[in-house]
Amino acid sequence: MPETSRRHLLLGGAAVSAGALLTACTSNEPKDAGNTAPAGSAAPAADDKPGTPVTIGFAGPQADHGWLNAINENAERRAKKYSEVTLEITEGSNDTATQIGQVQTLINKKVDVLVILPADGKALTQIGLQAMKAGIPVINLDRIFASPQAYRCWIGGDNYGMGLNAGNFIGEQLKDKPNATVIELAGMDSLELTKQRTQGFDDALKNYPNIRKVARQAADFTVESGQAKMAQLLQAQPKFDALWNHDDDQGVGALRAIAQAGRKDFLMVGGAGAKSAMDAIKADTSVLKATVLYPPTMAASAIDLARALGQKKGIGGMSELEIPASITLYSAVVTKDNVDEYLPTGFS
Repeated sequence: MPETSRRHLLLGGAAVSAGALLTACTSNEPKDAGNTAPAGSAAPAADDKPGTPVTIGFAGPQADHGWLNAINENAERRAKKYSEVTLEITEGSNDTATQIGQVQTLINKKVDVLVILPADGKALTQIGLQAMKAGIPVINLDRIFASPQAYRCWIGGDNYGMGLNAGNFIGEQLKDKPNATVIELAGMDSLELTKQRTQGFDDALKNYPNIRKVARQAADFTVESGQAKMAQLLQAQPKFDALWNHDDDQGVGALRAIAQAGRKDFLMVGGAGAKSAMDAIKADTSVLKATVLYPPTMAASAIDLARALGQKKGIGGMSELEIPASITLYSAVVTKDNVDEYLPTGFS
């Protein structure tokens, strides 16, 4: 899911690993191994037993994209699970000056913890530093600040890993096909995350000498751009074996272009984990065969971390008394074989 629109653990593949840790991160009772959720189950809220009251300030960018809207929804839904948590949430803006002002308001309100998904990590670094100096710990969500001093904990997605896993999945599907070719529908090339996804994809393909990438087109994370750029790729490439699309929102447009062109001669892998993509994968009636997750449930995990921080607790399942300094989510590959497990995490 851009720095002007997106992304950087919990449910699905991430839930099995890190969710098991976060489920008990704010426990007010002695740890009880019998309360551990079974592997693969949807991770519950950290611990529903009320603890010390905590006011969490949440500042994110404008929800002008499905993934970003899901970020806000996950944060609000998680906070409502805790009777002792008060969530102060800003309207959200892609204008850095506006978002800085919104965070400043939260600092002036003296919230206990801040969760910030910055519209621009570098541009908001100073306000993160200001909050930390004021004694308000910051959970930096996804788009990272320029200085580690600007946050107490960073949690976000793995853009390089997203590309790597997409490339490895495609590689395994085509490993026995001589002279296989692939194309890439990227996000916005002005964003570092797009470069990281492409680098991961290219590095994965190096393991498959029979596969060659023959075309790449950057889109803008929108349905309209996805359709337009995909149409151009299809016209320029009359034959190829696989497509990796960085984003499921723009993938809606890409699938329209593919259907309009009547093409069914290749497989497609999406990115982020939209419900529409998972529905299409489950139906198995289109070229879309997989999507690589960039889970917006990271916002729910950020609320868990903020609550634990405000209550001076660590994460259950770990020996340390403090929450970690950083958590990188895993980019699981969702296919027809495991889509039912991940469907509850899909966003609209």
